[in-house]
Amino acid sequence: MKIISIDPGYDRVGIAILEKSKNTHHKEILLYSDCLVTSAKNIFTERLRLIGLKIEEIIQQYQPTVMVIESLFFNSNQKTVMLVSEAKGAIKYIALSHKLDIFEYTPLQIKIAITGYGRSSKQQVTAMVKKLIPLHKKIVYDDEYDAVAVGLTYFAINPVKKI
Repeated sequence: MKIISIDPGYDRVGIAILEKSKNTHHKEILLYSDCLVTSAKNIFTERLRLIGLKIEEIIQQYQPTVMVIESLFFNSNQKTVMLVSEAKGAIKYIALSHKLDIFEYTPLQIKIAITGYGRSSKQQVTAMVKKLIPLHKKIVYDDEYDAVAVGLTYFAINPVKKI
């Protein structure tokens, strides 16, 4: 089973493709990961279009059956929350147009699934991701680690909320 997992945003979007492995040494295989970075010089709608094109391309290439996405963490910047919400909507639309099932996990659920502790730091989550799945390249942005963590969460727990 292949899944696409997303750490949503409009400035940076973490993307990972994971597959359930038959190998007993590692239960999951990371087939692809990246952090799509959009330019602040582009208008917002162009940034959404570029995100959509990249997600579409990856879905067509890897043919996942499920999309897993992190739910929003509401911070004090309402404008940012609104823009990320719009990006999530565009991403979900693409998943639905490919008939993917969509599952969403909160940051708390992800931290518990990956580290066993809901108040883990980003550094602790990153360290555990590196231990849980072989990474075959240097990852630069946290968003990419977060996308992998979201995917690993799907495989670690029963999906709790189908959207």
